[in-house]
Amino acid sequence: MTTPFPFTAVVGQDDLRLALLLNAVSPAVGGVLVRGEKGTAKSTAVRALSALMPALDVVSGCRFSCDPAAPDPGCPDGPHEPGASETRPARMVELPVGASEDRLVGALDIERALAEGVKAFEPGLLADAHRGILYVDEVNLLHDHLVDLLLDAAAMGASYVEREGVSVRHAARFLLVGTMNPEEGELRPQLLDRFGLTVEVAASREPDQRVEVVRRRLAYDDDPAGFTARWADEEAAVRERITAARELLPSVRLGDGALRQIAATCAAFEVDGMRADIVMARTATALAAWAGRTDVLAEDVRQAALLALPHRRRRNPFDAPGLDEDRLDQTLEEFAGDDEDPEPDPDPGPGTDPDGPGGGGPAPDPGVPDGDAAGVPPEAGEGGGPEDSPGAGAGERSAVRSAEPFRTKVLSVPGIGEGAAGRRSRARTEHGRTTGARRPRGALTKLHLAATVLAAAPHQRARGRSGRGLVVRRDDLRQATREGREGNLVLFVVDASGSMAARQRMSAVKGAVLSLLLDAYQRRDKVGLVTFRGSAAEVALPPTSSVDAAAVRLESLPTGGRTPLAAGLLRAHDVLRVERLRDPARRALVVVVTDGRATGGPDPVALAGRAARLFAAEGVASVVVDCESGPVRLGLAGRLAGELGGTAVTLDELRAESIAGLVRDVQGASMAPSASTVSTSRRAA
Repeated sequence: MTTPFPFTAVVGQDDLRLALLLNAVSPAVGGVLVRGEKGTAKSTAVRALSALMPALDVVSGCRFSCDPAAPDPGCPDGPHEPGASETRPARMVELPVGASEDRLVGALDIERALAEGVKAFEPGLLADAHRGILYVDEVNLLHDHLVDLLLDAAAMGASYVEREGVSVRHAARFLLVGTMNPEEGELRPQLLDRFGLTVEVAASREPDQRVEVVRRRLAYDDDPAGFTARWADEEAAVRERITAARELLPSVRLGDGALRQIAATCAAFEVDGMRADIVMARTATALAAWAGRTDVLAEDVRQAALLALPHRRRRNPFDAPGLDEDRLDQTLEEFAGDDEDPEPDPDPGPGTDPDGPGGGGPAPDPGVPDGDAAGVPPEAGEGGGPEDSPGAGAGERSAVRSAEPFRTKVLSVPGIGEGAAGRRSRARTEHGRTTGARRPRGALTKLHLAATVLAAAPHQRARGRSGRGLVVRRDDLRQATREGREGNLVLFVVDASGSMAARQRMSAVKGAVLSLLLDAYQRRDKVGLVTFRGSAAEVALPPTSSVDAAAVRLESLPTGGRTPLAAGLLRAHDVLRVERLRDPARRALVVVVTDGRATGGPDPVALAGRAARLFAAEGVASVVVDCESGPVRLGLAGRLAGELGGTAVTLDELRAESIAGLVRDVQGASMAPSASTVSTSRRAA
């Protein structure tokens, strides 16, 4: 068994360590989500925490870790008679990103059902994690339905399984910890809210601290057991302090003054619902217990707010997490309660030391510059000459802010794909509703029990069946076919030339693209961004799951110069070619945002048409957002859509609230190129 790195040997990361310890003191806080760049000791700290958890008394032989002092009356292995018990360390159970639903919640024991004719329940990871830690590394990459299941279990303290003739309820109270790198994609706001606390971590920029990190890691790698032994006293002290805080927790008093401060703070930061208030109350109580106090002080409420609110105040997915600490202090001062202890604890302990694990908190993110520079004329035509090159010159205009995003209906690729799980297009997936059964091709992964029994039943007499169990052969096994939703690659090809540089038009264009990015965020898509202006096109953002990164690039996008439409399409075609090699199962949707004009070189319109026909020949799904404005319209975007084998939607139609979701379905690669169209909802008269 691998010796974990000592928790007390982790250098820095005070907020991370405090959040984990508070959950160890009071699992009712609701777990912690650790967000941060790679290589910041996220996983190391979480795994190290398991060694600090107090040992558990469990009923001997109980698969659900029932407490012998208060066994679960509804335990599937019960009822438990008083007597036999054993003591074991608290478990840390890791949930792999690729785990199945059966592995998480449990399922019918297929082996016993077929061999013995017995309906028995096989517990999953939620049962293993009861009274311990459930750790999900890269939780943002976990399938949504699995995240929903484990968060529901964490909130209710129990897991309910109703499937395949099995109806089971068992206790599932655990410390839920998730780690993620925001560069690889965000969690939906609804899921963020289900984590009690969130901590932002980053590598230290102090050379001395970085040196100490390297020194300790090398010492641990050279001799894990010896390194751990040198930290044994510190580990034992923290373990004892956790036990003492747990015992003190029921005696902690949360006065009316502290409750008013909690309620006022949540209201001031406009968080949705009441979960934030409850989490703050539990966190403040745990902070007081960790500090060895029986009264909750204003400093506990403040620290609780810094841990519990930053991820809940986001009004849309692209808002940076963080709190305005000046506003927080002003709110706490305004609603200071009279029942607060005026005398601070002479020895509040390291949990409340502003320079220790309780200090600081996530700093507010300054966000993205609005880019709304003065001096941009209300209209800007196309430039010419050397200044048209992307990057600098008189033909370039400063970035403008995007218009307010709006809700769009889904752009989906018809047909059935086999890509990564998501929420956009129909697909054959490992998860979703069962639509039928087939003979397995290769290893059996999802047994269709009814179809297997039907296949085996006619042969029981010939096979000499004598007992209760079925005699099942390999040829009888049937694989369940399931249909769910997949995520697609949504590749935006945005015209940033001078013809688009009018302030109002580019603002509207950015608002439309941002709206589609919001939709892609919710659909769990990968996104990419290709821009073209001047004399060339560039990949502003290679395909990524981090949709907010695309939003940042979009906001800072400058405009100006000629319109190399063909170059933009060819660059997008190259991006798709490379992505097919990396992920051949993920289908693509190309969204071209342009007025259809093309300039530069001999016959640029014809050249753009030939580039567009490459997409049509390969059956790539596409839609053109027509940005042409003015009383006289050339209809070039519509012609481009015809060459692409897609359809055109005007910017006004896409922006209009009554028909904002105009686009419904985009013909995909499974359709003939000539039939590759976009079906639309009813248009306004």
